[in-house]
Amino acid sequence: MDHRAAPRLHILHLEDSDIDHHLVRRALRDLPGGVALDRVDTLPALRESLVDRRYDVAIVDYRLPGFSAIDAWEAAQRLGVELPPFVLLTSAIGETAAVEAMRLGFADYLLKDDIGKLVRVLERSIEVRQAQRARERADRELAASERRLAELTEHLQSSIEQERAAIAREIHDDIGGALTAVRFDLAWIGRHVDADDAAMQQHVQSATGMLAHALGASQRIMMNLRPPILDQGLVAALSWMGENFSRRTGIALDFQPPRERLALPPAIELAAYRTAQEALTNISKHAEARRVAIELSDGEGVLTLEVSDDGRGLPPEARDKPRAFGLRGLHERARTVGGWLDISNRNGVGTSIILSVPLDDGSHDAPEEPLP
Repeated sequence: MDHRAAPRLHILHLEDSDIDHHLVRRALRDLPGGVALDRVDTLPALRESLVDRRYDVAIVDYRLPGFSAIDAWEAAQRLGVELPPFVLLTSAIGETAAVEAMRLGFADYLLKDDIGKLVRVLERSIEVRQAQRARERADRELAASERRLAELTEHLQSSIEQERAAIAREIHDDIGGALTAVRFDLAWIGRHVDADDAAMQQHVQSATGMLAHALGASQRIMMNLRPPILDQGLVAALSWMGENFSRRTGIALDFQPPRERLALPPAIELAAYRTAQEALTNISKHAEARRVAIELSDGEGVLTLEVSDDGRGLPPEARDKPRAFGLRGLHERARTVGGWLDISNRNGVGTSIILSVPLDDGSHDAPEEPLP
């Protein structure tokens, strides 16, 4: 039974000269851990070896009978397998040929007169390839993680919207119905209470005022959760939002809708609506603005929503705060519909939030649907 340890490196040598192959073997004999060196001298043998076995590095002569190292590289590329780094080892090569080989993807090249440097060149090429593989693996893992995050974000946002719609229905059906019934009861009490009983009349009026406030609050909450006006289209919903924002905050708002009505997928409409809603919420809380502008367009097959203000601007560090969930949520929401978000200061004053979403052919010029 053979108890010898397996060689640390497996090297493929493309060489037609017995003498040169012997020189390479001698140069590698002191490599730590031992080497398994396989030699081939034809393109078919090269292809077969690369398919059948995994090598750590390939040493390739530049000129062989009937083909060159470049031909060997191109043949190997067509195999569709993971290739080892190719190191060019030749007796003479022009600078142009060496540059072309490196441009194509060879890891390194070495003249046979300097074969004493072969071990160092091979080890460096293997280290670089291992680093590349580690980076590629990390990139793949990061991409997979980002896909999972995007899928989770989409699921969470969908769940949130469904829950919002359910809560809005419950407020409308249960709380709204109960408050309306109380309003009728108060009106009945007001009609039947003694007109001379000033204290009772005052209580009825006070209760009626508080009830009106509760009804208004419940309606406002329902509209924020899931505005029915969104069923009439994004333009109508943004116009309603802007009017309510100005009425509530006293900040002037200019809404510039597109000239033609948009017919958009519901997911894109909802993403644009929530983006504008979050932007206006941030403006009312932090911007100290006097004017706000909302611009909506669908030129060149891209839906663009811009919300800008003339306030104090958004500090750069605010975007990277660990608890900046609102801004991160806007970025993730844009991604769920295949779009992206840009946030910038406008000439050092105010902030501009721009949502861009590519539209599929026909998604923005579909025929209008009749309103329900």
